[in-house]
Amino acid sequence: MKGVLLAGGTGSRLFPLTRITNKHLLPIYDRPMINWAIEALVKADITELMLVTGGIHAGEFLRLLGNGHEFGIDRLSYGYQERPGGIAEALGLAEQFCDHEPVLVMLADNVVERSIRPMVDAFRANPTGARILLTEVTEPEHLRHLGVPALDDSGRVTEIIEKPESPPSDYGVTGIYCYTPEVFDIIKTLEPSGRGELEITDVNNHFVSAGLMAYDVLDGFWGDAGESIDAYYAVNDFVRAHGANKD
Repeated sequence: MKGVLLAGGTGSRLFPLTRITNKHLLPIYDRPMINWAIEALVKADITELMLVTGGIHAGEFLRLLGNGHEFGIDRLSYGYQERPGGIAEALGLAEQFCDHEPVLVMLADNVVERSIRPMVDAFRANPTGARILLTEVTEPEHLRHLGVPALDDSGRVTEIIEKPESPPSDYGVTGIYCYTPEVFDIIKTLEPSGRGELEITDVNNHFVSAGLMAYDVLDGFWGDAGESIDAYYAVNDFVRAHGANKD
């Protein structure tokens, strides 16, 4: 299985911290944010990675990571997204790198307390369609800023709704997804959303409609360090006190 880390975006929600750097290079406790995402994948035995970024600070990732060997990466490739075209578009840049293999995609501002290896191993055992990682969210106001799955009586996902006014469940979709290689064909069929981007929720709902969506519920803390200044410092505080990517 290949790994794709998405580290683009303008970082506007973290202004002014991101005026002079990419948000994924900001520190989370004692290392740059991107390092925690790399560690999450390497601990799940995914050591062939592609990092997709954009903007004027893209070269800083090469300076920081080099060939990746220092971080346990066997093969590290880089992709450049020329404009903010959405998560799905950024993933599409990794098609040749993935070379018909299954892929784990992680938005690199996601930080998790526990290892994602159980999810990855479950997908390796049954590499069909898509598998996403959910997290339980108790605050309805927070759910209104996330993708939220609707579940039927058997617990199957029937739809994923982006930023719902009335959340249909108490689970949020994290930015961690497993896909079969067919994901790249799906991306090619997408139409831009109202904000002019190719949306990963549309990709996920394609798999939902086909009956090919599975999920795991994350054990422990999850934080989106790029969601807001408050979220960024909350993730910092948690990692400093408790660590991340623990087995």
